[in-house]
Amino acid sequence: MQADSIDDRRQCIGMSANACMEASPEGFTTIGMMQCIDSEREYWDGQLNQTYKLLKDAYKPQDAELDKMESSAPRMGPALRDMQRSWIAYRDATCDFEQSQWGGGSGGGPAVLSCLLRLTAFQSIFLLQTWSGE
Repeated sequence: MQADSIDDRRQCIGMSANACMEASPEGFTTIGMMQCIDSEREYWDGQLNQTYKLLKDAYKPQDAELDKMESSAPRMGPALRDMQRSWIAYRDATCDFEQSQWGGGSGGGPAVLSCLLRLTAFQSIFLLQTWSGE
């Protein structure tokens, strides 16, 4: 599936993990699910980090120009960094909560990884949307 729009990209979330689980004889065991989900999560995390770096690098000259002008306007680089740090705290707390609903059961592992996959993909798409101006 070629994902051209933001909605198309969101519809792709989880497709690779599901295909992996379907294709693997152990795909629907706890370990199999976790491996498949984590593999896709790593993909989205790579996309997120790549886009974050593009944004960070793009904001440096703009922020330097504001510094040169002694402008009181907010700097985009630090705002991006602070937003991302806050998002990481939100992601971790949200996924910890989702895992806690399993009461220590074996479903907690796939649940936390599914949460990490979903939220990482959403954030990756958000950053890509910011980068592309969509």
